Amino acid sequence: MPGGKLVLVATPIGNLGDLSPRAADALRGADLWIVEDTRQSAKLQRLLELRIPMSLLNDHTPESRIRELARQIASGKQAVQLTDGGCPGISDPGSALADLCHELGAEVDAIPGPSAVTAALMLSGFFAQRFAFLGFLPRKPGAARKELERYRESPLTLVLFESALRTDKLLGVLFEALGDRRYALCREISKAHQQVFRARLPSSPVAGQVPRKGEVTIVVEGLRRGQLDSMEGEVH
Repeated sequence: MPGGKLVLVATPIGNLGDLSPRAADALRGADLWIVEDTRQSAKLQRLLELRIPMSLLNDHTPESRIRELARQIASGKQAVQLTDGGCPGISDPGSALADLCHELGAEVDAIPGPSAVTAALMLSGFFAQRFAFLGFLPRKPGAARKELERYRESPLTLVLFESALRTDKLLGVLFEALGDRRYALCREISKAHQQVFRARLPSSPVAGQVPRKGEVTIVVEGLRRGQLDSMEGEVH
């Protein structure tokens, strides 16, 4: 029996019109969809008028189940993996299954597409040739500050995910760890109520400027050359 194949498919993060023709072809041609949430992925099946079996894989899936799925793929199954939106394996489930498929000799492919990380970088207007994606920081302020402090003198632009309800607290932690920086708060990217709010740390949007709901991606500008030179001068 010929070996199987796993295709990691980037799916829309809000606007279903962002699904690429290549992604749609891969979804149609699969024997199995491996998904983060069957309810969300069912919307794509309805859009494409498909009824393909779905198997759940999320942060709570035991390793034994992931190994079982990898063995099915290696033995000949054609599978796609998708998350609620965006790119599997980037702050979402996906890497563990892909890793095991590689080890078992199954072909692994990826279809690029929508990503809140790159979309927020574009929307921010900040220099993004070099950036670091930090995902969700630890909930406790001390642990979050410790993770951020390594970037205090860094030119890297930072991208973070956060709950809309905890955004104000995160902005405070960012200021404590990084100092005075420009930031962009990108809310509901690609959706009907997309919003980009730009300001400087530590200021937060006042009530009414940015609703505390929806999905939020925060971009913090890295130190620019003049700032770095100034800091080096202070050290000497």
